[in-house]
Amino acid sequence: MKVLLAVDGSSYTKKMLAYLAAHDMYSPQHQYTAFTAQLLLPAQARTALGTELVNKYYEDEAQHVMVPVTKFLAQHSISAACLWKTGKPGELISEIATEGKFDLIVMGSHGHGALLNLVVGSVVTEVLAACKIPVLIVR
Repeated sequence: MKVLLAVDGSSYTKKMLAYLAAHDMYSPQHQYTAFTAQLLLPAQARTALGTELVNKYYEDEAQHVMVPVTKFLAQHSISAACLWKTGKPGELISEIATEGKFDLIVMGSHGHGALLNLVVGSVVTEVLAACKIPVLIVR
């Protein structure tokens, strides 16, 4: 089974990883990919800083998320491919999952109510709306 772990470095990512470990959902038979999306800096900031510095920033931020995730997975004898892109997280998660032909997406959720989601939106809501792949949401 190909499993996409959508991670953002938050406490919700940690809860999701711990949930999978507690429920023996890690298996060396599965293929795991940890994915994180980096929000684009505003256009003016990208222009002022220059391409090289902006790309370094995105890479550093992605590594800040991925290092603890890969360390946690390694403690459970799981190796995962790591992938990151810049853009809107919900769109990117759906795109990666579909193009990569993943069997399952696993992600943590902040657990906002429906009213707050109407106002601020939700990455989970975007993924559920855009993707036909099963999603395991850990709250």
